[in-house]
Amino acid sequence: MTVNSRDKRRRVLGGAAALAATLLVAACGGGQQTTNFKATRVVAFGDESSLIVDTRNDANGSKYSVNATVSATDPTLACGVSPIWVQSVAALYGLVFPQCNPPPNGAVAPVSRIRAAFGARAADLGAQIDAQQAESPLASGDLVTVMIGANDVIAEYQQYPVQSEAQLIANVEAEGAEVGRQVNRLADTGAKVLLSSIVDIGFTPFAAAERTAHADTDRAALLSRLSTRYNASLRATIVNDGRRIGLILLDEMVSAIVKFPGLQGFTNSIDPVCDLTKSTLTPPSILDCTALTLITNGSGAYFWADDQHLSASAQNLFGSVAIQRAQNNPF
Repeated sequence: MTVNSRDKRRRVLGGAAALAATLLVAACGGGQQTTNFKATRVVAFGDESSLIVDTRNDANGSKYSVNATVSATDPTLACGVSPIWVQSVAALYGLVFPQCNPPPNGAVAPVSRIRAAFGARAADLGAQIDAQQAESPLASGDLVTVMIGANDVIAEYQQYPVQSEAQLIANVEAEGAEVGRQVNRLADTGAKVLLSSIVDIGFTPFAAAERTAHADTDRAALLSRLSTRYNASLRATIVNDGRRIGLILLDEMVSAIVKFPGLQGFTNSIDPVCDLTKSTLTPPSILDCTALTLITNGSGAYFWADDQHLSASAQNLFGSVAIQRAQNNPF
């Protein structure tokens, strides 16, 4: 079927409108702020999408994304450039994390914390909160971020077909509910919460590879169904009165980007931009992915860093959405 230019333009504009709506009101319980909330501390909970790893102990850590360097010829990391979403949120309040606070201009004794961990799953969130409460209890004035669950969906999916889809759905729904309960616990401390849904993993390069590798069912569609049920259970469990929890619909943002190529400048939402054959880590990891280790012709127009994680440009867009939520939510 041939699509004429008018129809094509209408579809793109429709997609742009959908994405704009996601960027502006990607939350339950919108409205105007009741106070001019200004966080005195940001604490990040979740998995590696919210993590900075200070492997060299120089306060110039690496991210599970495309890491910025000083220049095209100097491979020294510049962790303050190409921020991940939690960095963008912290920067809104003039805050930084210890893992990215390099001298000579670093902040003195930064109070914000990253509790997120690589591979973290729903069952780990409670322990992350416990660790924070033991060190310095959360209270009003604190803003916490939460994104976790992608690793749960992938782990459950990997049990298919030994476990039926119905059982896997029940499992991810239980895990989404557990995160919802822990988010309610965070809100009960008096801290304000920015909670993100997980990406629709059915749109990742990982899902595309799984679809190609298996003929039993559309594996990407299965991953989408599991992601959807996880997010639905999470949203059904949180007590979201619009004043304590700001909900960011990352899954809808990803869906719009993938379905309408070119939106927000993303021309490739299919392929990973990092060339992991150039990684010096064991196992290979995007922790050392930079502009110097991208695939041929790779650029900021790619949405995915590797087969599961957001590129620097995608993290930047996500951070912009999170900032809008923090500013517009009636905390």
